[in-house]
Amino acid sequence: MFGQKQVAQTQTECVPTAGEAALAAFEKIGAPVPDAPAATYAPMVEGNEALVRSDLFKVIRGGVFDSMNASAVIGKTREQMKPGVEQLVLSIAERERLNITMSEQGQIVGELLNDMFGLGPIEPLLADETVTDVLVNGPDQVYVERNGRLELTAYKFRDNAHVVNVAQRIAAGVGRRVDESSPMVDARLADGSRVNVVLPPLAIHGATISIRKFSKRNITLYRMAQQGNMSIAMANVLKLASTCRLNIIVSGGTGSGKTTLLNALSHFIGLGERTITIEDAAELQLVQPHVVSLETRPENAEGLGAVAQRDLVRNALRMRPDRIILGETRGAEAFDVLQAMNTGHDGSMTTIHANTPRDGITRLESMVMMANGNLPLMSIRRQIASAVHLIVQIERMRDGMRRVTRITELVGMEGDVIITQDLFTFHYDATAYSEEVKGLYECASVRPAFSARAAYYGLEESLLEAMRT
Repeated sequence: MFGQKQVAQTQTECVPTAGEAALAAFEKIGAPVPDAPAATYAPMVEGNEALVRSDLFKVIRGGVFDSMNASAVIGKTREQMKPGVEQLVLSIAERERLNITMSEQGQIVGELLNDMFGLGPIEPLLADETVTDVLVNGPDQVYVERNGRLELTAYKFRDNAHVVNVAQRIAAGVGRRVDESSPMVDARLADGSRVNVVLPPLAIHGATISIRKFSKRNITLYRMAQQGNMSIAMANVLKLASTCRLNIIVSGGTGSGKTTLLNALSHFIGLGERTITIEDAAELQLVQPHVVSLETRPENAEGLGAVAQRDLVRNALRMRPDRIILGETRGAEAFDVLQAMNTGHDGSMTTIHANTPRDGITRLESMVMMANGNLPLMSIRRQIASAVHLIVQIERMRDGMRRVTRITELVGMEGDVIITQDLFTFHYDATAYSEEVKGLYECASVRPAFSARAAYYGLEESLLEAMRT
């Protein structure tokens, strides 16, 4: 398994002069410049502890790029290039009389291909299914998150320029730019993983790259229930809520699993419905056939051409959507989302950063006031109470487990206060303090306010049965 055996590697010097011509040719065709070897190489077969020596790698790397015809690389894939690189490595080792093992040869080839086609030293971490986040803090620190906990790895970049090179390659892949004049960017990888980049001078200790990996597993509500993220009864009620086209807000902190839960809820959207998704960096993976994905655009070098989420929400209303899914509501677009929910686009969903459902309502009020400061607070609250049916609170707890801590229903107004009722709550067991958080998912003995809506869809009995389990 990747990440189980990491191999330390000392930093090396700059690229040898003998390879400069080949490196320049690679720059011209847009291929990544091959850097000095990273702090570690791709993990080997379990039990193999061989190390690739830095001087050996430097000699072979220089020879490979001296011998390689840069024009021959254009349009080639990693797999197409691999046999040629393997042959070159073997030929240079024989010519220079270098004593390398088969394991070392495989690592060198992998590192060269990672620099040509991948993300350099962190490429193995992206292939490791146990890793959920890759966090690069300058060239000398690479952290990963496994099972909700952060770990420092032995992987390193050669220098800050190496990190910037990888960051620029990621941004260019989605038609964006990141440099000193535009030092922050949100992007995505080909597999849908979300990437945020911050360059110096904003990042004081070197360029930072934060990658939230896209799970290759199909996460469903019932898989989440099996993992302990929620109870089976909660999964059943959320399934019915999505099927009944309730407007749902997923609330939680950073890294709590809001987008994953939003993806799971979207599985119950009807195959005949037209769904519009709106995100800063597209990462939602809906399984329905009729999905239109929209993505915001930052301003260009002249400060023009920016397209914000609010612009896309307004445009989506003209695209005949059945449902609108907004990746994250965090600004003036909240007003337009509430308008959409109130004007026939039932079943719409979004996420919001908040610690409790009540905090989420307060944040919505604040964001609507950002868009329309002249609206009375009472009017805003009435819009929220009529537009939003359900708030699902999710939290990453101290043991790293993400848990749905509350499912809260908005049931209307009483005076100038929005009335809510909790359908499910996670109660933490304070008497059983240990490394693992212990507690119970409790179901409230209430009749859901949306039971009449469930009856309209012929699902009232199923809803009441789910609330009894």
